[in-house]
Amino acid sequence: MTFKIAIIGAGSVGFTKKLCSDILKVPEFAGIEIALTDINAHNLEMVEQIISRIVKVNNLPTRVTATTDRREALKDARYIMNVVRIGGLEAFADDIRIPLKYGVDQCVGDTICAGGIMYAQRGIVAMLEFCKDIREVSEPGALLLNYANPMAMMTWAAIDHGGVNTVGLCHGVQNGHRQIARALGVPMEEVDVICSGINHQTWYLDIRHNGRKVSKDEVLAAFERHPAFSKQEKVRIDVLKRFGFYSTESNGHLSEYLPWYRKRPEEIQNWISMDDWIHGETGGYLRYTTENRNWFETDFPVFLEEAGKPLSDYERTDEHASHILEALETGRTYRGHFNVKNGCVIKNLPADCIIESPGFVDRFGINMVEGVTLPDACAATCNVSVSVQRMGMKAAIAGNVELLKQAVLHDPLVGAICTPDEVWQMVDELLVAQAQWLPQYAHAIPAAIERLKTPKVKTRDWAGAARLEVRSVEELRAAGTKKKAAEGHGLGTKVMG
Repeated sequence: MTFKIAIIGAGSVGFTKKLCSDILKVPEFAGIEIALTDINAHNLEMVEQIISRIVKVNNLPTRVTATTDRREALKDARYIMNVVRIGGLEAFADDIRIPLKYGVDQCVGDTICAGGIMYAQRGIVAMLEFCKDIREVSEPGALLLNYANPMAMMTWAAIDHGGVNTVGLCHGVQNGHRQIARALGVPMEEVDVICSGINHQTWYLDIRHNGRKVSKDEVLAAFERHPAFSKQEKVRIDVLKRFGFYSTESNGHLSEYLPWYRKRPEEIQNWISMDDWIHGETGGYLRYTTENRNWFETDFPVFLEEAGKPLSDYERTDEHASHILEALETGRTYRGHFNVKNGCVIKNLPADCIIESPGFVDRFGINMVEGVTLPDACAATCNVSVSVQRMGMKAAIAGNVELLKQAVLHDPLVGAICTPDEVWQMVDELLVAQAQWLPQYAHAIPAAIERLKTPKVKTRDWAGAARLEVRSVEELRAAGTKKKAAEGHGLGTKVMG
């Protein structure tokens, strides 16, 4: 069969390589076209060489193209994958740095909290441009597979305002599924899970080992006795104790979505682990992605050499994209957890929001399992975040400064730390610092600059409660972390596009 896949933000070298390798493991997809596009010509050239090498080594008829002209890449595409980070690491650094001046200590900052909300303001503008191009030049009915964060707000904007058939994809459920199996000491293939909620706040509602339901007490005991997880996942374990359900998200991620664990600097260390960024380090994902980018810059020949290995030696991953495409094109049914418009899927979350819940894919499309009711505590936590997401998405669409500030004000962690005056001033700082990526706020930037000349609140130069320095390539080599940097960890390397 022949069809075209376009990847926007393909300069996310490691993640693009993974997605393409997975796709090329499907025998029926050998004759497709993969069109790579990115605004970064340098990264685009690197990833084109890598994917072309995979195709050549495996004697595949696959056509690989690369262009900085997005519309050219999208022309006649049946499937589009979005893996961009608008503003790159420069804007990401502001998402972490400026909130720290007001006492807001984030580990990742890409979903909600101050960083995630600003990330949406940059990303949604671009998302609507992508959708316009897809409507105009892609294959009619083309499917957009969105991997870009903040997942819920980006997917929400694409569906409600972009007019494009969109599904949001994340690997948090799979990673947590894998971790639960390790904690229980059994193979992952023996464990089945049902998760439901919203992206990055999805809950394991049912866990089965070889068909037997695993109780909350068993899960809790497994994590508390595990030599690593008991130290690395203190927030997740505490929430499991109090809510009765385990969260999909890493310790660092979960800690910044809730108002209780990062509100007092002197207590943050009690809830995190510094053995890896994903467990709660201040600005941990920013440090990780910066180091990862440096690897690609200096060790590209190594990655190109690795691309020369035969696909027969490559194990297809559990990233959803290739499995969804395989199910749609061949009819082989695939079960996964997908980010879609709620409707009637989760009964105690708003119908208009974006949820993450189980579904099945076949030739008829993505079919969600309806009628889920979240436990009250899980629903309460999700509903707070949904309100923030809704305001943040609407603000990005309209360029509404007041609504943007209200979204940040209602964020659980920001609200636990900041006064209203601090929120208003912090958002002004973020708008001014990131003005080049926020065209919808151009009308508001001059006034924000004027307000900052006579600040109402004092700020401080604070690195955070648990900040580590970015390591050089030489330091990474010495630490023996090259393999980890190349393969990605936790959230992967998709933010680098």
